[in-house]
Amino acid sequence: MLLLISPDGVQEAHDCAKAAEHLDIVDVKKPDEGSLGANFPWVIREIREAVPAHKPVSATVGDVPYKPGTVAQAALGAVVSGATYIKVGLYGCTTPEQAVEVMRGVVRAVKDHRPDAFVVASGYADAHRIGCVNPLALPDIAHRSGSDAAMLDTAVKDGTRLFDHVPPEVCEEFVRRAHDAGLLAALAGSVRVGDLGALTRIGTDIVGVRGAVCEGGDRNAGRIKPHLVAAFRAEMDRHAGEHTAAVTAAG
Repeated sequence: MLLLISPDGVQEAHDCAKAAEHLDIVDVKKPDEGSLGANFPWVIREIREAVPAHKPVSATVGDVPYKPGTVAQAALGAVVSGATYIKVGLYGCTTPEQAVEVMRGVVRAVKDHRPDAFVVASGYADAHRIGCVNPLALPDIAHRSGSDAAMLDTAVKDGTRLFDHVPPEVCEEFVRRAHDAGLLAALAGSVRVGDLGALTRIGTDIVGVRGAVCEGGDRNAGRIKPHLVAAFRAEMDRHAGEHTAAVTAAG
């Protein structure tokens, strides 16, 4: 399971760089513009320069409307600025067909510029609260559009969490559908250390966190701390080891 950490700017990216050995992907977003709020192109560039070259940088394109051309241009801007993982929050898409149309535009724009870039179609565990596509539709949307991964986050940051809206057994179905389609499955949404056992068991490929590695557990007022990143990774590794041992013993 890969660990994706989301700093809110360049200074926090430097803190992530201090903990680079404990994380896999640095994710650029702007939390005050939404769950998957897009940051400025120059911030993406500066964060790319701040973290070790071998660590991929991810960038969110935003909680986007159903405007395929607009979103494709935004995605191209993110990859031109140095991101190699491009995440699109399908906030304004109310049907799978709309979502596929948006993501096809993103995939073409991104991969025409950089074929090895990695495109992530992101939906929301609390989709019922904002009227966007059903979470379990995301793997098929990602597959039909040529994306590389399907992701779930939470749209409304009000203290509720991923498993409050999509319980572990439904997340497991999400992961299975993604894997059956040849995609990676990413899960986020106020994920805490206590969720790592379930996330490991269901086969999550990428876990995205912010609040869990911020002081006080506060994604808005707190700042990312390298020692909290290290502690979170240690728990990830512990759960991975226990799961492997259990599977080996059962087999």
